[in-house]
Amino acid sequence: SLAWVRAAPPGSPPVPGTARAALAHRDFRIVFWGSFASRLGTWMQHVTLGAYALELTGSATFLSLVLFAQLGPMLFLPVLGGALADLVDRRRLLIAAQAEQLLGTAVLAVLVAGGEPSQGALLAVVGVIGVGAAIHAPAYDAVLPALVGRADLAGAVSLNSTQMNLARVTGPALGGLVFAGFGAAAVFALNAATYLFVIAALVAVRIPPLVRADENGRWARLSGGFGVARRDPLVRRCLVTMAAFALFCMPFIGQMPTLASRNLGIEPSSVAYGLLYTCFGLGAAVGAGSIGTFLAARPKEQLVRVGLVAFAGALAVLALLRTPLPAYPVILVVGFCYFGTVTSLAVVLQQRLDDAVRGRVMALWTMAFGGTIPLGLLAAGPLVETFSISWVMGYGVVAALALAAYANLPRVASAPVSRRRATAPPDVPAPPPGCP
Repeated sequence: SLAWVRAAPPGSPPVPGTARAALAHRDFRIVFWGSFASRLGTWMQHVTLGAYALELTGSATFLSLVLFAQLGPMLFLPVLGGALADLVDRRRLLIAAQAEQLLGTAVLAVLVAGGEPSQGALLAVVGVIGVGAAIHAPAYDAVLPALVGRADLAGAVSLNSTQMNLARVTGPALGGLVFAGFGAAAVFALNAATYLFVIAALVAVRIPPLVRADENGRWARLSGGFGVARRDPLVRRCLVTMAAFALFCMPFIGQMPTLASRNLGIEPSSVAYGLLYTCFGLGAAVGAGSIGTFLAARPKEQLVRVGLVAFAGALAVLALLRTPLPAYPVILVVGFCYFGTVTSLAVVLQQRLDDAVRGRVMALWTMAFGGTIPLGLLAAGPLVETFSISWVMGYGVVAALALAAYANLPRVASAPVSRRRATAPPDVPAPPPGCP
């Protein structure tokens, strides 16, 4: 339920930086609900696409290829999307990216409805949809501060993460019902329709004009995010922490069926497995929401380190379990720590950035978060077969503890930044050192 994000009663203004404060902004509220509807459709398609690919070919290799077609563009294209977000009208860019995904998904629905499509055609269409998603992601992240302002940015980032995780819980359940009752083509057609919600929301809002960085040349624009990361130690450490966390600590999520069957004795096709994944998703949703609610007053830099240590402890317990009953509450805690940490890290990064380069730096965030996941899964598969899923989770535990030591963000935030770092727009003063 999203009851906790309702507006505060009259006479009780929301506390700045909270989820309620973010929802008090009309334009953010409109985009939030439009995006939520679209993400529900995306997760409906995500769970159905994998099942359909396996049903079509019976090949786990083809299933992996579909996953890479879907996520592969996140490895490279966010840099282009981020550069475009800092050069062109961000609202028009978002609408164009959504329209491209709508058309691609509609073509996918037609292909599937027509019978058994060729594997090449299916991969090509899924790849086209992935391109639109990779362009959209950094532009959407860059727009958030313009919708709420710096004071309420933490609440907006928290709500955005919560929304994604609620869609992760609800979308697969809805997609499974539609897939079972009407087929995969119906799921894809329904997802195509959900893009209209976010397009309508973007048409209905106004986004302030962009303050452009004083840069010359196409390469300078494309590489601007790397330049900021090189000059600003806090930005660099946030990005490295996220990339390493995604690469080493998150492969167990893709291997959840293996964890369920080999460690817990749960069949992946059973209701019990659905409950296990739901508990993980609910934990992640609550963890994301906590950063804009009951943990809103806590320093986000400290929450990152505490979250990494807590994640390591919970993941270690989960790796040792061999019975299903205790796994449900434990995996909920794992999900809470996972997305509470990621959301805190995103808030620290967003509050540090100047609007003129935000799109390109958030493109690096998209690459660090989404682009490294398929690489981690690719490496984890053979390791699971050679050793075990518990072994893969074990190196995730070690990596999380190492990152907790590395992510000393308050100390890094006080370090001097190169004089070449872009300055904030005059009406949005740069945060003081130690408080990014």
